[in-house]
Amino acid sequence: MNPNHALHPFLLVLLLPTSAVCGDASVDRPAASYFEDKQRGWFWYEVLPEPVKNIQADSQADQEKPKPDSKQPSVVQAEIEPKTQAQPSAEPQPLSSAWLKQNLEHFLNQAIDDPSPENVAAFYYLQRVMMDKAERFTNAARYVVMSDPQLDETVRRPVATYAANEANHQAGVVAEQALKAIAAQAGILFFFRSDCPYCHVQAPILAMLENAYGFKIYPVSLDGLPMPNGFFSQFKRDNGQAAMLGVEQTPALFLMKPPKQIVPLAQGALSLEEVTGRILLAAKEAGWIDASQYQTTQGIRNTPMLLPAAGSISPAVTQDPLSLIQALQRSAHLGSTP
Repeated sequence: MNPNHALHPFLLVLLLPTSAVCGDASVDRPAASYFEDKQRGWFWYEVLPEPVKNIQADSQADQEKPKPDSKQPSVVQAEIEPKTQAQPSAEPQPLSSAWLKQNLEHFLNQAIDDPSPENVAAFYYLQRVMMDKAERFTNAARYVVMSDPQLDETVRRPVATYAANEANHQAGVVAEQALKAIAAQAGILFFFRSDCPYCHVQAPILAMLENAYGFKIYPVSLDGLPMPNGFFSQFKRDNGQAAMLGVEQTPALFLMKPPKQIVPLAQGALSLEEVTGRILLAAKEAGWIDASQYQTTQGIRNTPMLLPAAGSISPAVTQDPLSLIQALQRSAHLGSTP
C-alpha cells in the first residue's frame, strides 16, 4: 500500500459506522477506564443506560402489600386529630371588663350603622357601665394607696409645693456635701481639641465645677494646641490615653480617682447640672457614696424597694392575691436600695 494513501488511525475511526465504533447502546457496559476500553475512544458525555426495571415483579410486590384499612385512622391522623379539636374558650361574663373590651366596639359600630334610639342608647349605657367601673376602681385604688406607705408615692417624693421645695433644698445640701467629698478624692479628665466649638463652651462649665466644689481638672489636648478662649492653658498632649479610653468625640469627660479608677461621664457638651448629676451617679455605682445618700441628692426619701430576687416567689403564690402581697412585702424589707 502506498504510504501516501494510508489513512491516519484517527480518520479511520471517524469513517467507521457509528454502530461499529460505539457498539450497541442497548447493551449494559460496566464503567471502564480509557486504558481498558481504548478502542471506543473518549466519550466524555456518554450517558449510561438505566437498568431495566422488572415491571412484573414490582406489580406483584405492590399487590402483596397490605392495604390500609380505611375505617381505622392512620398514626399521623390519630396524632393530629386530638390537637385540632381544641376546647371552646369560655365566654367572659356579660358586663365584665373582659366582656366590655370584646363587645363595646361592636355596639358602637351597630349604633353608627343603624342609629336607632335603642342602638345608640345601648352603646351609651354600656359606656356608662365601663365609666362607673373605672370610677369605683379609682376610689378603691386611692384608699389602698393612702393606707399603705409602700404604695404611696408621696412618701418617697412629696407633691405639695412647700414639701417639694423642702425636698429640693435638702437634696441640694446633701448633693453639695457629696460633690465636695468626691472632689477631695477624684478629678475630671477633660479631652479637647483646639478647633472644637463644643469644647470651647464646655471649658467654662468645668471651671465653675472646679470653683464650686474643688474638682481638679486634667485637660488633655488631642491636637496638641490650646483653646483660643484661654481656658486650661496648662494642658497635657495626648500620648495615646484617648485611644485607650475609647474617646471618639470631644469634649470627653471622665471621672478619675487615683491611682487606677476611671469612670466615663460623657462624650459631648453638658450643662453644670448634668455634669454634677452624672458625677453623683458614677460615684454611687463605683461605691464612693452609699445608695441612701444618693437617693437624698435626688430629692427622694430613702425607702425600701420592691426588688424580689429571681425565683423567690413561686407560681402557686401568685394565684392568691393575699399571699402575693405578703411575699412582695417581705422582699421589700429584705431588698436593698439601688
